[in-house]
Amino acid sequence: MNLLQNKTILVTGGSRGIGKSIVLKLAEYGANVIFTYLSSSKKADLVIKDAQKFGVTVDAFQSDASNYEECQKLINELLDKYSHIDVLVNNAGITKDNLLLRMTQEDFDTVLNINMKSVFNMTKSVQKCMLKARKGSIINLSSIVGVKGNAGQANYAASKSAIIGFSKSIALELGSRNIRCNVVSPGYIETEMTQNLDSKISDLWKQKIPLKRAGDGNDVADLVLFLASDMSSYITGQVISVCGGMST
Repeated sequence: MNLLQNKTILVTGGSRGIGKSIVLKLAEYGANVIFTYLSSSKKADLVIKDAQKFGVTVDAFQSDASNYEECQKLINELLDKYSHIDVLVNNAGITKDNLLLRMTQEDFDTVLNINMKSVFNMTKSVQKCMLKARKGSIINLSSIVGVKGNAGQANYAASKSAIIGFSKSIALELGSRNIRCNVVSPGYIETEMTQNLDSKISDLWKQKIPLKRAGDGNDVADLVLFLASDMSSYITGQVISVCGGMST
Protein backbone atom coordinates (compact mmCIF):
# COMPACT_ATOMS: atom_id res chain seq x y z
CA MET A 1 0.00 0.00 0.00
CA ASN A 2 2.85 2.41 -0.82
CA LEU A 3 1.28 4.18 -3.79
CA LEU A 4 1.86 7.54 -2.07
CA GLN A 5 5.07 6.76 -0.20
CA ASN A 6 7.22 9.83 0.54
CA LYS A 7 4.44 12.22 -0.51
CA THR A 8 3.34 14.94 1.86
CA ILE A 9 -0.32 15.81 1.37
CA LEU A 10 -2.36 18.66 2.82
CA VAL A 11 -6.15 18.26 3.15
CA THR A 12 -8.44 21.08 4.28
CA GLY A 13 -11.47 20.18 6.38
CA GLY A 14 -10.22 16.72 7.23
CA SER A 15 -11.80 16.06 10.62
CA ARG A 16 -15.19 14.76 9.42
CA GLY A 17 -17.27 13.60 6.49
CA ILE A 18 -15.64 13.24 3.09
CA GLY A 19 -12.50 14.98 4.34
CA LYS A 20 -12.00 12.35 7.05
CA SER A 21 -12.40 9.55 4.48
CA ILE A 22 -9.81 11.23 2.27
CA VAL A 23 -7.28 11.60 5.11
CA LEU A 24 -7.60 7.94 6.10
CA LYS A 25 -7.39 6.71 2.51
CA LEU A 26 -4.24 8.74 1.77
CA ALA A 27 -2.62 7.53 4.99
CA GLU A 28 -3.54 3.93 4.16
CA TYR A 29 -1.59 4.23 0.92
CA GLY A 30 1.55 5.60 2.52
CA ALA A 31 1.27 9.39 2.43
CA ASN A 32 2.28 11.66 5.27
CA VAL A 33 -0.94 13.62 5.76
CA ILE A 34 -1.56 17.03 7.26
CA PHE A 35 -5.14 18.17 7.61
CA THR A 36 -6.89 21.28 8.86
CA TYR A 37 -9.98 21.60 11.00
CA LEU A 38 -11.96 24.63 12.06
CA SER A 39 -13.33 23.92 15.54
CA SER A 40 -13.40 20.38 16.95
CA SER A 41 -9.99 19.28 18.20
CA LYS A 42 -11.61 16.12 19.62
CA LYS A 43 -12.72 14.97 16.16
CA ALA A 44 -9.31 15.87 14.75
CA ASP A 45 -7.55 13.80 17.43
CA LEU A 46 -9.72 10.79 16.59
CA VAL A 47 -8.80 11.06 12.90
CA ILE A 48 -5.11 11.28 13.79
CA LYS A 49 -5.41 8.18 15.97
CA ASP A 50 -7.12 6.21 13.16
CA ALA A 51 -4.66 7.36 10.49
CA GLN A 52 -1.55 6.64 12.53
CA LYS A 53 -2.45 2.93 12.45
CA PHE A 54 -0.98 2.94 8.93
CA GLY A 55 2.48 3.87 10.22
CA VAL A 56 2.68 7.30 8.59
CA THR A 57 3.08 10.81 9.93
CA VAL A 58 -0.27 12.51 10.52
CA ASP A 59 -0.69 16.05 11.77
CA ALA A 60 -3.65 18.40 12.29
CA PHE A 61 -3.76 22.19 12.44
CA GLN A 62 -6.64 24.40 13.48
CA SER A 63 -6.87 26.87 10.63
CA ASP A 64 -9.55 28.78 8.72
CA ALA A 65 -9.03 28.21 4.99
CA SER A 66 -11.26 31.19 4.18
CA ASN A 67 -8.77 33.52 5.91
CA TYR A 68 -5.89 34.42 3.58
CA GLU A 69 -3.43 35.39 6.32
CA GLU A 70 -4.08 32.17 8.24
CA CYS A 71 -3.41 30.15 5.08
CA GLN A 72 -0.12 31.92 4.46
CA LYS A 73 0.93 31.34 8.07
CA LEU A 74 -0.08 27.67 7.92
CA ILE A 75 1.90 26.96 4.74
CA ASN A 76 5.00 28.69 6.10
CA GLU A 77 4.81 26.57 9.27
CA LEU A 78 4.32 23.37 7.28
CA LEU A 79 7.23 24.07 4.95
CA ASP A 80 9.48 24.74 7.95
CA LYS A 81 8.48 21.35 9.37
CA TYR A 82 8.08 19.17 6.27
CA SER A 83 10.09 21.09 3.58
CA HIS A 84 7.66 20.23 0.76
CA ILE A 85 3.97 19.75 -0.02
CA ASP A 86 3.34 17.41 -2.93
CA VAL A 87 -0.45 17.41 -3.04
CA LEU A 88 -3.13 19.87 -1.92
CA VAL A 89 -6.72 18.68 -1.45
CA ASN A 90 -9.15 21.58 -1.05
CA ASN A 91 -12.11 19.98 0.68
CA ALA A 92 -13.34 22.53 3.25
CA GLY A 93 -16.89 23.69 2.65
CA ILE A 94 -20.32 24.43 4.11
CA THR A 95 -23.95 24.72 3.06
CA LYS A 96 -26.58 27.30 4.00
CA ASP A 97 -29.49 26.14 1.88
CA ASN A 98 -32.60 28.18 1.20
CA LEU A 99 -34.73 29.37 -1.66
CA LEU A 100 -33.38 32.57 -3.19
CA LEU A 101 -36.51 34.35 -2.01
CA ARG A 102 -35.48 33.70 1.60
CA MET A 103 -31.70 33.62 1.22
CA THR A 104 -29.90 36.44 3.00
CA GLN A 105 -26.93 38.29 1.61
CA GLU A 106 -24.92 37.00 4.56
CA ASP A 107 -25.79 33.38 3.72
CA PHE A 108 -24.73 33.91 0.12
CA ASP A 109 -21.48 35.66 1.01
CA THR A 110 -20.53 33.17 3.74
CA VAL A 111 -20.90 30.14 1.49
CA LEU A 112 -18.96 31.80 -1.36
CA ASN A 113 -16.24 32.91 1.02
CA ILE A 114 -15.72 29.54 2.71
CA ASN A 115 -16.26 27.28 -0.30
CA MET A 116 -14.59 29.27 -3.07
CA LYS A 117 -12.24 31.78 -1.49
CA SER A 118 -10.67 29.03 0.62
CA VAL A 119 -9.63 27.30 -2.63
CA PHE A 120 -8.03 30.52 -3.87
CA ASN A 121 -6.29 31.12 -0.53
CA MET A 122 -4.81 27.65 -0.22
CA THR A 123 -3.86 27.27 -3.88
CA LYS A 124 -2.11 30.62 -3.94
CA SER A 125 -0.29 29.82 -0.70
CA VAL A 126 0.88 26.37 -1.84
CA GLN A 127 1.76 27.11 -5.46
CA LYS A 128 5.10 28.73 -4.64
CA CYS A 129 6.62 25.54 -3.19
CA MET A 130 5.17 23.47 -6.03
CA LEU A 131 6.60 25.86 -8.61
CA LYS A 132 9.98 25.55 -6.94
CA ALA A 133 9.76 21.74 -7.01
CA ARG A 134 8.35 21.79 -10.58
CA LYS A 135 5.70 19.25 -9.63
CA GLY A 136 2.48 18.94 -7.70
CA SER A 137 -1.16 17.92 -7.74
CA ILE A 138 -4.01 20.18 -6.67
CA ILE A 139 -7.36 18.47 -6.15
CA ASN A 140 -10.43 20.64 -5.58
CA LEU A 141 -13.72 19.29 -4.27
CA SER A 142 -16.70 20.68 -6.13
CA SER A 143 -20.14 19.03 -6.32
CA ILE A 144 -22.61 17.68 -8.83
CA VAL A 145 -24.66 20.71 -7.79
CA GLY A 146 -21.93 22.91 -9.25
CA VAL A 147 -22.39 21.14 -12.59
CA LYS A 148 -26.20 20.94 -12.84
CA GLY A 149 -27.54 23.29 -10.15
CA ASN A 150 -30.17 22.55 -7.53
CA ALA A 151 -33.20 24.44 -6.28
CA GLY A 152 -32.61 25.91 -2.83
CA GLN A 153 -28.83 25.86 -3.22
CA ALA A 154 -28.06 28.88 -5.41
CA ASN A 155 -25.22 29.99 -3.12
CA TYR A 156 -23.72 26.49 -2.84
CA ALA A 157 -24.07 25.82 -6.57
CA ALA A 158 -22.45 29.17 -7.40
CA SER A 159 -19.49 28.44 -5.13
CA LYS A 160 -18.97 24.93 -6.48
CA SER A 161 -19.33 26.04 -10.10
CA ALA A 162 -16.75 28.76 -9.46
CA ILE A 163 -14.31 26.12 -8.22
CA ILE A 164 -14.55 24.37 -11.58
CA GLY A 165 -13.70 27.51 -13.58
CA PHE A 166 -10.90 28.38 -11.18
CA SER A 167 -9.41 24.88 -11.39
CA LYS A 168 -9.43 24.77 -15.19
CA SER A 169 -7.64 28.13 -15.26
CA ILE A 170 -5.01 26.95 -12.76
CA ALA A 171 -4.46 23.79 -14.83
CA LEU A 172 -3.68 26.00 -17.83
CA GLU A 173 -1.43 28.35 -15.83
CA LEU A 174 0.64 25.74 -14.03
CA GLY A 175 0.69 22.81 -16.44
CA SER A 176 4.03 23.82 -17.98
CA ARG A 177 5.60 23.43 -14.51
CA ASN A 178 4.26 19.88 -14.15
CA ILE A 179 1.61 20.99 -11.64
CA ARG A 180 -1.76 19.39 -12.21
CA CYS A 181 -5.16 20.67 -11.06
CA ASN A 182 -8.33 18.58 -11.19
CA VAL A 183 -11.83 18.69 -9.77
CA VAL A 184 -13.69 15.94 -7.95
CA SER A 185 -17.45 16.40 -8.17
CA PRO A 186 -19.33 14.24 -5.64
CA GLY A 187 -23.02 13.50 -5.97
CA TYR A 188 -25.21 12.26 -3.13
CA ILE A 189 -22.70 11.00 -0.56
CA GLU A 190 -23.85 9.78 2.84
CA THR A 191 -22.05 11.70 5.59
CA GLU A 192 -22.90 13.24 8.95
CA MET A 193 -24.56 16.10 7.06
CA THR A 194 -26.99 13.83 5.18
CA GLN A 195 -27.94 11.84 8.28
CA ASN A 196 -30.24 14.71 9.28
CA LEU A 197 -32.25 14.44 6.05
CA ASP A 198 -35.79 13.09 6.18
CA SER A 199 -35.78 9.46 4.96
CA LYS A 200 -38.37 10.30 2.27
CA ILE A 201 -36.09 13.00 0.84
CA SER A 202 -33.12 10.64 0.98
CA ASP A 203 -35.06 7.92 -0.86
CA LEU A 204 -36.19 10.43 -3.48
CA TRP A 205 -32.58 11.41 -4.16
CA LYS A 206 -31.56 7.77 -4.49
CA GLN A 207 -34.31 7.10 -7.02
CA LYS A 208 -32.82 9.79 -9.26
CA ILE A 209 -29.46 8.02 -9.26
CA PRO A 210 -28.94 5.43 -12.04
CA LEU A 211 -27.13 3.12 -9.59
CA LYS A 212 -30.07 3.55 -7.18
CA ARG A 213 -27.93 4.11 -4.12
CA ALA A 214 -25.99 6.81 -2.35
CA GLY A 215 -22.22 6.88 -2.33
CA ASP A 216 -19.99 6.98 0.72
CA GLY A 217 -16.82 8.83 1.64
CA ASN A 218 -14.58 6.06 0.33
CA ASP A 219 -16.04 6.39 -3.15
CA VAL A 220 -14.76 9.97 -3.24
CA ALA A 221 -11.52 9.16 -1.43
CA ASP A 222 -10.62 6.48 -4.00
CA LEU A 223 -10.70 9.08 -6.78
CA VAL A 224 -8.66 11.54 -4.72
CA LEU A 225 -6.12 8.75 -4.14
CA PHE A 226 -5.81 8.22 -7.89
CA LEU A 227 -5.41 11.95 -8.63
CA ALA A 228 -2.85 12.32 -5.82
CA SER A 229 -0.76 9.47 -7.16
CA ASP A 230 1.58 9.31 -10.14
CA MET A 231 -0.93 7.03 -11.87
CA SER A 232 -2.75 10.20 -12.96
CA SER A 233 0.36 12.06 -14.13
CA TYR A 234 -1.18 12.91 -17.54
CA ILE A 235 -4.54 14.10 -16.20
CA THR A 236 -5.17 17.78 -15.53
CA GLY A 237 -7.94 20.32 -15.97
CA GLN A 238 -10.63 17.65 -15.62
CA VAL A 239 -13.91 17.53 -13.70
CA ILE A 240 -14.60 13.95 -12.61
CA SER A 241 -17.96 13.12 -11.08
CA VAL A 242 -18.47 10.56 -8.32
CA CYS A 243 -22.23 10.48 -8.50
CA GLY A 244 -23.55 7.06 -9.47
CA GLY A 245 -24.56 8.48 -12.85
CA MET A 246 -26.53 11.52 -11.66
CA SER A 247 -24.78 13.77 -14.15
CA THR A 248 -25.61 11.51 -17.12
